[in-house]
Amino acid sequence: MKKINLFTLLVATTIIWLPIACQKSNTQQETAAVEVAAGPNTLTDEEKAAGWELLFDGSTLDGWKRYNSDTIGPLWTVKDGVIICDGTGLGEGSGKMGGSLMTTKTFGNFELSVEWKITPGGNSGILYHVVESPEYKHDYETGPEYQVMDDAGWTGGALKPAQVVGSNYDMFEAPTNKKVMPVGEWNVSRIVYKDGHVEHYLNGEKTVDFDESSEDYNTRYQASKWVDYPGWNKSKVGAISLQDHGAPVYFRSIKVRAL
Repeated sequence: MKKINLFTLLVATTIIWLPIACQKSNTQQETAAVEVAAGPNTLTDEEKAAGWELLFDGSTLDGWKRYNSDTIGPLWTVKDGVIICDGTGLGEGSGKMGGSLMTTKTFGNFELSVEWKITPGGNSGILYHVVESPEYKHDYETGPEYQVMDDAGWTGGALKPAQVVGSNYDMFEAPTNKKVMPVGEWNVSRIVYKDGHVEHYLNGEKTVDFDESSEDYNTRYQASKWVDYPGWNKSKVGAISLQDHGAPVYFRSIKVRAL
């Protein structure tokens, strides 16, 4: 009988084992990637552990209401995991079931993330610390606004610097070189509010950073339209609102955490 060299046997065994080990490692990596990459309207385990909660369940408008109304009406609907503002003949100023969509929960210090896309020439916004009361006709009379719009396609007149997408509307302007996706593609916006310090992000890049107690803030406020709205930004706890501005707009993956 031919003797088998022990070294040869060990090498052969190793060669057979390595592909199996590599295959197992690759499979584990793929599984981990799937766990981290959550789809729309879902939270990862890491986000849950960090205190994030979904404000939109992907199928209903539970937890939402139309501003100053007991019914939501036909303007706001859900389809294919997306909140849709119709904006055609029903929007702000039409007198036909218009009005922004607001959360029934209120928030003080928070971090908010929202995915959105808009139609050509469209205009909308994401507002926070919104107060609902019969004395106010619209949500923007009470809450600051993260501007959502199609800058390039806007036909309603020249835009001021603080009226472009990513800005704190009529207060702090987003940079001209901001990263914004083409019309019809999803953008990710984030708002961070903590004890008067405010940050806006658009597609991972910061567009606005200011403090409400600063002299700069007060100077801008005095020069803005908001001095004519006595209830604007007076409450530091309020609802989050998706603005009806008479244009079709789409929202999903709306999530928030308290700070």
